Amino acid sequence: MKLLLVEDDATTADYVCRGLAELGHAVDHAATGVDGLTAALVGVHDAIILDRNLPELDGLAVLTALRAQGNRTPVLVLSALGQVDDRIAGLRAGGDDYLPKPFSFEELIARLEAIVRRRDQAPAAEATRKVGSLTLDLLARTARRNGRTIDLLNKEFQLLDYLTRHVGQVVTRTMMIEAIWDYSFDPGSNIVDVHVSRLRAKIDTPGEPPMIRTVRGAGYRMDAV
Repeated sequence: MKLLLVEDDATTADYVCRGLAELGHAVDHAATGVDGLTAALVGVHDAIILDRNLPELDGLAVLTALRAQGNRTPVLVLSALGQVDDRIAGLRAGGDDYLPKPFSFEELIARLEAIVRRRDQAPAAEATRKVGSLTLDLLARTARRNGRTIDLLNKEFQLLDYLTRHVGQVVTRTMMIEAIWDYSFDPGSNIVDVHVSRLRAKIDTPGEPPMIRTVRGAGYRMDAV
């Protein structure tokens, strides 16, 4: 594999680089967040090993900037910050896995192989998605049902995209808030119900079987009809 290690601790960097080289992997090393981000954007790597506490630019900021640029290289966050909240923050920022320090080198290799394998096995990005009588154009961000074009606002399309990715499953309001709005959004808000009501009025017109159903006490479910 061709790997990028972004690690400011010289001892850790030397240990990881030597271990990876002994296994036949090529490793680029950057010691600051800025250098790491630059190397990730201009280079081609199978995976990135990224520390969090970096000089010049924090590791999570590097990760966020990388994903904002559309770079989907698998990232393994390697950090002494190993509490549950720290791991969640790393994964939500776009990390594919999170390994706390101190770590086993064998586990590091196994996790790298796993995230690269998941990338290689991932299906090609969808251009369209068909659910029953509904078709979503994921590139144009438009929808049609039974040949009828449905005019959707941005949040409505995001909501419909989410529901169609979970056809037949009950999705809760909390799940939709986290996926479409913000993790810190007020859970007592009725924002989900308002948007679902507007979306349902556009998707389920008179004479058509309803696709979006309310599951009392739980949330909503989309059916392929």
